[in-house]
Amino acid sequence: MSNHDELLVDIADLVESGQSTQMSLTVVTGGGVITGRLAPEAVWRQRVSEVLTDSARLGEFAAVFTGSARGDGPSTHLHFHVARILQGMVGIPETGGMYRVAIEDVSAWTVGDFSYSEH
Repeated sequence: MSNHDELLVDIADLVESGQSTQMSLTVVTGGGVITGRLAPEAVWRQRVSEVLTDSARLGEFAAVFTGSARGDGPSTHLHFHVARILQGMVGIPETGGMYRVAIEDVSAWTVGDFSYSEH
């Protein structure tokens, strides 16, 4: 989107201010569909850092995510946790992943997450 979707920015700001991880959202970005729950950036960064710290090969990257979260001003990114990329009837990964999406790259969105079926 060339102009930020103000409603989507308001949702992201509310997640940030309330430190809530209960808002479910589905977005279309770059032709892909991501569905899951939003998290405040600080919570998202902490979780990514924990996952990297536990990795024998990627532990050195954990420190990148322990830096400061967003600054002042409106949100510029959505931080998904327990999220999946939907492809056909499959959600990848099955357990949910951590995704960061620039709000300006979202071409469509809806409140709620889509379920997927393996049948």
